[in-house]
Amino acid sequence: MLITVVRAAFTALELMILADVIWSWIQPNPYDMHPLRFWLRRITEPILAPIRSVIPPLGGTLDISPIVALLLLRLIERLVVGVLDPYGGY
Repeated sequence: MLITVVRAAFTALELMILADVIWSWIQPNPYDMHPLRFWLRRITEPILAPIRSVIPPLGGTLDISPIVALLLLRLIERLVVGVLDPYGGY
């Protein structure tokens, strides 16, 4: 039960990061925010900002922080699930 909740939380975070990335492609003006985009940014920015401070945009425009964040989230999810269920049973 707890593992299902943990996996669902990580999946929700991953989907929010992907939604924010796609939205940034559709609406490139960051100052004209839809309320839903504002909500997404409030959730995803605390995850992405530290990564951006370490890895600047490539070529000045290509932000790879969402890719790094998704990889790190997947790694952390595996570690947490491994601690909660060390034998890998479902």
